[in-house]
Amino acid sequence: MSYTHLLTRRDGAVEHLVLNRPDVRNAFNEEVIAELTRWAAGAAADPSLRVVVLSGAGKLFCAGADLTWMSKSVQYTEEENVRDAMAMSQMFAALDTLPVPLIGRIHGAALGGGCGLAAVCDIVVADDQAVFGFTEVKLGILPAVISPFALAKIGRSAARELFLTGARFSAARAREIGLVHAVVPLADLDAAVDGYVHELLNAGPKGIAAAKALIPQVWQRPVAEAMPITARAIAAQRVSPEGQEGMRAFLEKRKASWVG
Repeated sequence: MSYTHLLTRRDGAVEHLVLNRPDVRNAFNEEVIAELTRWAAGAAADPSLRVVVLSGAGKLFCAGADLTWMSKSVQYTEEENVRDAMAMSQMFAALDTLPVPLIGRIHGAALGGGCGLAAVCDIVVADDQAVFGFTEVKLGILPAVISPFALAKIGRSAARELFLTGARFSAARAREIGLVHAVVPLADLDAAVDGYVHELLNAGPKGIAAAKALIPQVWQRPVAEAMPITARAIAAQRVSPEGQEGMRAFLEKRKASWVG
């Protein structure tokens, strides 16, 4: 596939996906949203894909909404705004539910919708000088579209502070609240990402997909409700070809077939 605002590079089973609008700080507009949605559909259907690394070109990861796009929305009716917001919601949902791990490589800043992208990444590595912020209220709006994904990552308490103030916060704080998983100097960012890629490529791809799908199914369910879901999930994976191969490889003290 070809894109106007995205760059893609394939390295074996790993895809590098780059937001490529450095002149506007990789900000969102309707075209970026459509391209990310289209890319996610293709990625979800690709059986050879095992890991995706999402990054931004230029000086920072993503600064949120494009000013030109925002100026259009000022003129939209409420119904037109609903359609616009639904398209963005569907994009975040498509990224959030990818059957492969999505690693966020964040440098510089992730603001507004950029924080939303961090929230839908399974693993986020940030440079220690990166700045984050759910900054929408500073514009008199609110982080509505990204809220389901952000709340799942940072919880209600942090959201009450950060959604309501719109304050910018450090990578260290982002790690404290669960938005980021590793914070390293910028010079070490790629090595840290590569370390996660290595770990993921040593795990069973279908097991990873099943584990990722299980999390939203059991999150916040009472244990009694979760028990039959988890029992079915482990039973299905144990009898699957991948589960059989993984367990036999462990018992036979050899590498599993998916280990590169």
